[in-house]
Amino acid sequence: MTEGKRMGPLLATFLVAGNMIGAGIYILPTSIAPFGTSSLVGWLVSAAGGIALAAVFAILGRLRPEADGIHAYARAALHPFLGFVTWFAYWVGCPLSNVAIGLAAVGYLTSLIPGLAGPLPTLLALMGAIWVFTLLNLLGPRTVTRLSGLALVLGLLPILAAIVLGLAAFNPELFAASWNPTGKPVLANIPGMVLLIFWAFLGMECANAVAAKVRNPERDIPIAAMGGIALAAVVYVAACVAVQGVIPPAELAKSTAPFADVVAKLAGPIAGVLVAIFAVVKTSGTLAGWILVTAETARAGAAVGYFPKLLTETDPLAIPRRGIIVTGVIMSAIALATASPTLAKQLNILIGMTVASTMTAYVLCCAALFREARLIGDTGRRLATQALAVGTLLFSAWVVWAWAMSS
Repeated sequence: MTEGKRMGPLLATFLVAGNMIGAGIYILPTSIAPFGTSSLVGWLVSAAGGIALAAVFAILGRLRPEADGIHAYARAALHPFLGFVTWFAYWVGCPLSNVAIGLAAVGYLTSLIPGLAGPLPTLLALMGAIWVFTLLNLLGPRTVTRLSGLALVLGLLPILAAIVLGLAAFNPELFAASWNPTGKPVLANIPGMVLLIFWAFLGMECANAVAAKVRNPERDIPIAAMGGIALAAVVYVAACVAVQGVIPPAELAKSTAPFADVVAKLAGPIAGVLVAIFAVVKTSGTLAGWILVTAETARAGAAVGYFPKLLTETDPLAIPRRGIIVTGVIMSAIALATASPTLAKQLNILIGMTVASTMTAYVLCCAALFREARLIGDTGRRLATQALAVGTLLFSAWVVWAWAMSS
């Protein structure tokens, strides 16, 4: 791959923001509806953790610009075996997340084509989405990141429409009455909220994961990590408040297209259809971007012996075509293995497994940053970096623990 075909800071930021502001925000209002409007607390806790983790990856990207994937941080700073554990945990989480993203796209498509409702039609539509965007990745990373950037712009339109219309029609009485329908203390619900919500914050490390495809990693990876998460956090919190101030939790829990439902309720059915179309475009662009990340993770793992070289190219400058096809096969197997009576049930299974797996990799990256901080000459910055590493490590481990307790 020539230098001109690598991603600059803008495309890298589009990849991060596009992979984050995707399926999570589009479908999570339905998943977290049982917690009512108190889920806002979960969003704020998740946002704080996500921004701190983005800072971890921004610093790692600056300290180790030559790293080929996030496993390289643990491999260099901790131990080769822990590098493998990091790679495996992250790689497992990627195809799980991809299938969840595909389900979100199918959920919005179902609001346009009701015939897709039901276990078998949903499965067939999901398989179709997986292979369309798997094959698209064979055209190369710039094509995928351009699609992600375009999808991000188009995909933000329905979210912004829902935010503007929702806040304009915001019902404080409904918001207050829906605060905590579970009957449990809000603090007791936070682990369950964060376990679901943090799926929307996964992806701040995408530029690190495809570092070999970034033109100037030392400069561009920190820009992409922090820029992507900052945009995502603002959008997430505003969207959460807007939706829950218009639709009651019981109604929201039954929705497969919550943003389309909000806009349709406030601006008419035609507007709702347009939102659903844009949501399908956005989630599709996110799926394409995550397939790229998954294939690059497999390629980077194969380069150091973690993944069979027969199944993917290992040259960081090459398009990993075999790895992309293998990724499609693995996603298809996951879609079949997790097929459930309802879309929401399958989605929540995939979200929990994705977050737990990916956060395991984050734990080890935080530990790697603690060790790598020794490369920082200034004492104050070194101690601040180590404090950040310890705090984010504990947060990531807590999320994994929450998953284990809920399983």
